[in-house]
Amino acid sequence: MPITELLARNAELYGNDVALVEVNPEITEIRRVTWKEYELIEPDPMCHYRREITWKVFDEKANRFANLLLERGVKKGDKVGILLMNCLEWLPIYFGILKTGALAVPLNFRYTADEIKYCLDLAEVDILMFGPEFIGRVEEIAEEISRNRLLFYVGEGCPTFAEHYDSHVANCSSEAPDIKLTDEDNAAIYFSSGTTGFPKAILHNHESLVHSAKCEQMHHGQTRDDVFLCIPPLYHTGAKMHWFGSLQSGSKAVLLKGVKPKSIIETVSNEGCTIVWLLVPWAQDILDAIDRGDINMDDYDLSRWRLMHIGAQPVPPSLIARWKEHFPNHQYDTNYGLSESIGPGCVHLGVENIHKVGAIGKAGYGWEVKIVDENGKTVERGEVGELCVKGPGVMTCYYRDEKATAETLKDGWLFTGDMAQEDEDGFIYLVDRKKDVIISGGENLYPVQIEDFLRSHPAVKDVAVIGLPDKRLGEIAAAVISIKEGMTCTEEDINNFCQKLPRYKRPHKLIFADVPRNPTGKIEKPKLRQIYCGESLVAKQIKN
Repeated sequence: MPITELLARNAELYGNDVALVEVNPEITEIRRVTWKEYELIEPDPMCHYRREITWKVFDEKANRFANLLLERGVKKGDKVGILLMNCLEWLPIYFGILKTGALAVPLNFRYTADEIKYCLDLAEVDILMFGPEFIGRVEEIAEEISRNRLLFYVGEGCPTFAEHYDSHVANCSSEAPDIKLTDEDNAAIYFSSGTTGFPKAILHNHESLVHSAKCEQMHHGQTRDDVFLCIPPLYHTGAKMHWFGSLQSGSKAVLLKGVKPKSIIETVSNEGCTIVWLLVPWAQDILDAIDRGDINMDDYDLSRWRLMHIGAQPVPPSLIARWKEHFPNHQYDTNYGLSESIGPGCVHLGVENIHKVGAIGKAGYGWEVKIVDENGKTVERGEVGELCVKGPGVMTCYYRDEKATAETLKDGWLFTGDMAQEDEDGFIYLVDRKKDVIISGGENLYPVQIEDFLRSHPAVKDVAVIGLPDKRLGEIAAAVISIKEGMTCTEEDINNFCQKLPRYKRPHKLIFADVPRNPTGKIEKPKLRQIYCGESLVAKQIKN
């Protein structure tokens, strides 16, 4: 069954029920205040910007956009890029694309102009949808990318180099287009990057998307009474596939802009949220705000909140113990996944297994797992090997990259690149990453990119970037820097130099020391981690 049929089903069965809510605490709505003979207009700090749509309207908006795309010549197999911050338009646009038989291609909102162009070219995107936050970046490359593709702008103040989405889609039919889709039809391309930092285009079909919806609903028991709070960006498989549980169950979801602790708690209270997915730093910030007294729990109605789950990075057991002190009635869960396995859930802890916090769990609903050695042979329980997963949610391939596909997909098994071990009860623990990607606050940092930048400093002889444990972010990027003989360089010099990098890519810690390399010239990062971490981040968490 194509995933578009779930939306059509919800529109038919629950048409008048709220499907999506957008909340933006940074914008306050306008109120009128009458004072004597004057009428003042001022923002209401207690009344946040809020929009909502029903399942029927959601489906109609998706149909209108699908028909607009068809009018513009979009056909089955074409690709439409989405470069938007979370908003009420995001998911109707996504499903409108799928209804035409085209592929949705979400783009990371952190991408630079050059990265946007690279991904558009790699995925052979025909149309790009973008919002106001990206005008500057798109304008930099507009002349090049508009030669062979359409640009649609979503929002107010449409730039001259794009067409306005709102003005066109309003005149299109709200009837579903007559496009036949199957489980095997390609549905979406997501981007991921390896240790080189160059994005790979990950191709998924409709079967993958539907399985992720079933998986999420089965793992968390979502019903129509649940309300899911979605905070992470929808371009990421993690956020999207967790929301798919709401699609599967026909329940309401809230898109919250911003990650301030008070905004999260207020939204849970105001919207009656029952399920909240957090990253480690957000959970940490909430607990810290409560302890400081910035959040008074008695001011909020959190009685419906039943489940807090965390993904995208290793979870310190001490954090969950502390969370349970403040929220003793909460269920807790964690999921492991990759964009190549349609996001979270191929390995799943389960709410009944909180005593195993620190583990990523067992095979998720409909999934198989194994841990293998360098020859692909399953290792004995307790031994460390590479984690492999198999199931309906495994990607079709890396789009236009046969070599990488062959290295990652073998006999239906997805080789994750993560090293893991299984305990005596069958629970899987991550031990270390085979690749050197650093996960900081749920975002992937690619050491090679940062290393290449730092090497351009005139005083830097060599550099290696590794991840160090961090209580709030899970990991931080640390740069081990070797200075050229006869030259001097300070932390202030390097920090000033790194201002040219996006903030999230700047090293949090600088270490001036020799960079060890093996006889083949490769940096010995395991040795560096042993020196500066003592042992791997996740191994520490297992022991805790």
